[in-house]
Amino acid sequence: MDPVIGPLDLSAHVDEALAVQAVAFGLSPDEVAVRRQIVLRHMTYPGARALGATVAGSLAGFVYGMPNDRTHWWSTVVAPYLRAQGHEDWLDDSFVITELHVHPSHQNRGLGRALITTITDGALQPRSILSAIDTDSPARGLYRSLGYRDLARQVLFPSAPKPYAVMGAPLPLLRRRPPGHR
Repeated sequence: MDPVIGPLDLSAHVDEALAVQAVAFGLSPDEVAVRRQIVLRHMTYPGARALGATVAGSLAGFVYGMPNDRTHWWSTVVAPYLRAQGHEDWLDDSFVITELHVHPSHQNRGLGRALITTITDGALQPRSILSAIDTDSPARGLYRSLGYRDLARQVLFPSAPKPYAVMGAPLPLLRRRPPGHR
């Protein structure tokens, strides 16, 4: 069955979405409880939007984001790292991808790519920023293939056990060219 991608009322489906994130990201029940409050708060921010990918009526993946605001917690943490690299201007006029997760049983089928390109295609900002664990992972490979590049690496978030990279891309994101196309 083909996935259906469309708007997601994330506040109403927060537990279903966090169940996907818990499996995809390896979150404990305590971490899910903390993230639940964060997601619900984020969805009250101006311009916050979410999309879901459903397969046979079940949520297989989701993405949400919002126009970046320098007063938000994430921006206050990454700002010094971006400033040190000469990229602090990326915090202005950017659409931030807050979370993107696909259930492992639905990964490597283009759902993550479809979710992030669809949500950023609706952004009014000329660029997008996000953070990802600073390892050579499939997620970072996906982001690079879409035009994201490293703006800062080894970014430390309080209570996060691993460092992150902040990545940015101009919008619209790059699309794959059909085979044989140059």
